[in-house]
Amino acid sequence: MRALVISGGGSKGAFAGGVAQYLIEDLKKEYDLFIGTSTGSLLVNHLALKKVDKIKKVYTSVTNDDIFSVCPFVVRKKHGVEQIAINHLNVLRNFARGSNTFGESYQLKNLLHNSFTREEFTSLKNSPQDIIVTVSNLSLNQVEYKSIKDFDYDTFIDWIWISCNYTPFMTLARRNGCEYADGGMGCMVPIEEAVKRGATEIDAIILRTEVTQLNRLPSRNPFELLTHMFSFMLDRIENQNVRIGKYVAGHHNDIINFYYTPTVLTTNSLIFNQERMASWWERGYEYARLRGQQTSQLDII
Repeated sequence: MRALVISGGGSKGAFAGGVAQYLIEDLKKEYDLFIGTSTGSLLVNHLALKKVDKIKKVYTSVTNDDIFSVCPFVVRKKHGVEQIAINHLNVLRNFARGSNTFGESYQLKNLLHNSFTREEFTSLKNSPQDIIVTVSNLSLNQVEYKSIKDFDYDTFIDWIWISCNYTPFMTLARRNGCEYADGGMGCMVPIEEAVKRGATEIDAIILRTEVTQLNRLPSRNPFELLTHMFSFMLDRIENQNVRIGKYVAGHHNDIINFYYTPTVLTTNSLIFNQERMASWWERGYEYARLRGQQTSQLDII
């Protein structure tokens, strides 16, 4: 069984889309299992349908306004460097409405409904492929994996949305008496789950560099400090997921092909810039193409 696993990474998902495009359209790989976390959960449905152009259009045209119904930060450029700062008015209004998060992401749910139709959902649900999204159950302190086979359209859209809700900057969802947040809070790279579900060959797209190439600048405000802290924690979770995934796959003699970003794409994946994301998609495709050529040359030698 072959699986495609895509990690979380916010706007960096555009790079993953480019890599997946090469794997699916050029190498003609057929996957039985698609598992995504956060931005990965946005990609896997269209990739399973082989509607690469459609999801590419979404990723290269989306803006922060398409994600946030209440955006908790403002982006400023200073000396050519993007900086984020708290949007005090939006945050205070959100708290006044009784929210316990800085921002809200209901626009993202609307985007999901508009980009992933009931007909596409039904087609995938009735196919032999399985589509899995990762969510974090904060109430039960556990990671949960939601299969398209187990839910109706509206409920599965909700799970995709929840998988992407990077709290406390986005909506904290409540379902079945529990609080849920971004799947990356518990599992950024669900390789182990792919192995548990029977995958014997895994293509894992990981939206960070394989070797640490980042030395963060000092935090300029409390909001930026908070994003740096969360990025640090998620990086640690991602490292642990990869190590565990390698160990479990090795124990089962499974094959894992890793696709990391060759360079640091951004230090804040909550900023959705159309031009930049379009560039990342093309870079992902070119990176996978060049890697494929190198692999072919090694096979010949």
